[in-house]
Amino acid sequence: MRRALYWCNLKRACTVSKSVARLTLQFAVEVLQSCPAGHDFFITSILVSMKKIWIPFLLITTTISLQAQQTGNPVIKGWYADPEGAVFKNKYWIFPTYSDKYEKQVFFDAFSSPDLVNWTKHERILDTNRVKWAWRAMWAPAIVERDKKYYLFFGANDMHKTGEGGIGVAVADKPEGPYRDYLGKPLIGDIYNGAQPIDQFVFKDKDGQYYIIYGGWGHCNIARLKKDFTGLEPFPDGELYKEITPEKYVEGPFMFLKDGKYYFMWSEGGWTGPDYSVAYAIADSPLGPFRRVGKILEQDPAVATGAGHHSVIEAPGKNKWFIVYHRRPLGETAANHRVVCIDEMHFDEKGFIQPVKITHEGVKALPLKK
Repeated sequence: MRRALYWCNLKRACTVSKSVARLTLQFAVEVLQSCPAGHDFFITSILVSMKKIWIPFLLITTTISLQAQQTGNPVIKGWYADPEGAVFKNKYWIFPTYSDKYEKQVFFDAFSSPDLVNWTKHERILDTNRVKWAWRAMWAPAIVERDKKYYLFFGANDMHKTGEGGIGVAVADKPEGPYRDYLGKPLIGDIYNGAQPIDQFVFKDKDGQYYIIYGGWGHCNIARLKKDFTGLEPFPDGELYKEITPEKYVEGPFMFLKDGKYYFMWSEGGWTGPDYSVAYAIADSPLGPFRRVGKILEQDPAVATGAGHHSVIEAPGKNKWFIVYHRRPLGETAANHRVVCIDEMHFDEKGFIQPVKITHEGVKALPLKK
């Protein structure tokens, strides 16, 4: 009878699901406390047997639970790069470059998630069939929402001279598209201040003004967008393009506002090499001047190389900041073998960005309120 009672208690404890460890410990304590004299050896045998079976189960279930709540890196499957992160309609979004030979970069995919962990792929939200002037090298999408429309800014054709391509705009009714060419021609189709028209980012200032910030070849320009995004409008001094290139800038600009300060970020080094990285500056105006503070994202020889060309997501109402970037897995040497990853970004008490630790684990699930 006593043995049957002990096994009944054991079975009852084994119904644990989310509180496995806590209830198992509670069971052991209760059984030992209720153990009648002379039955110590019997109880010990039960617990030893339980240990052999239950502890591996605990380790497995705990590992699965932790994995289910972490994004893991890379966060999406496939070769992708230059990710633009955003939040629309209570979902996180990633709009990357398809990482392949230029002639195969003829479309964009997008990815959405309610919690940063579970991602849905939206295929070919835009391709060269819907942009007649683009035929290859569709790069680095940047997206904004305005008046219930979604505008996707992109580079095409790896332009080196006038008439070869440049930066275009597409529009859609939903973040996942389908997008259509908005202008029928490039928004920026020439070279100004030495900046190749690629790697565009669109920044909305606190006064509602939209700026386009772009540039390769070690030069970065900023320009004011018209309210309807059909073109550019001059600055008060009459200039259309102002160069804001900081020290060591190469490409991949990004800007955000925090505590009234303008954080300007960019990529340094060569995109095909291990030294690709991200640095930043802080200013009181979107026009700068931007004085380089230092690197905040770079390779970790134990994790991955070539960490760069990023964007930043601020989770609404969460006081959480994430850096979305691409990197090259260890052992990969092909230039286009790049993957998209997410890690958390922190600030110190003075507002400086702390160096980001790149990880295999990624970040914890963070659902957005519906």
